[in-house]
Amino acid sequence: MNSRMTQMLVACSVILLSQLSMAGSAMSKVPVAKLGKNNLVKLEVASSVAEIQRGLMYRTSLPEDAGMIFLFHPPRPVNFWMYHTLIPLDMLFVKDGKIVKMFEQTSPCKSENPHDCITYPAGEGIEVTEVIEVNGGYAQRHGLKVGDPVSFDLPK
Repeated sequence: MNSRMTQMLVACSVILLSQLSMAGSAMSKVPVAKLGKNNLVKLEVASSVAEIQRGLMYRTSLPEDAGMIFLFHPPRPVNFWMYHTLIPLDMLFVKDGKIVKMFEQTSPCKSENPHDCITYPAGEGIEVTEVIEVNGGYAQRHGLKVGDPVSFDLPK
């Protein structure tokens, strides 16, 4: 191989590697929530009806700094349940950047009939813009309370 072909091959390799690096960093951008003063949680996003219905069903674990965000834009009243959810969760109901209600250490629903599962809240729903689910006990371990601010860094 002559030197001109070698230079072209090196140049193409450099361009390809830089494009892969940029694509990897864009793809690795994960939505993050800041809960309270300084608790950062990496989020999976549920926005479609199917994603919202499935939520964290069938998961056997969840990293401490991870969770799922459910988006409700425009705001609307919602109820959540633990049908086919295998791990205890904390549910943070958020409206306009503040935690408006929390349900801590919600227990998995072991019934095969979804109508037997408790809803959070019971009765009428709570109007929210987002709901964040994290590991059961997270709110207590990190000192979260109703009224705490919530902000998001969501990739565009």
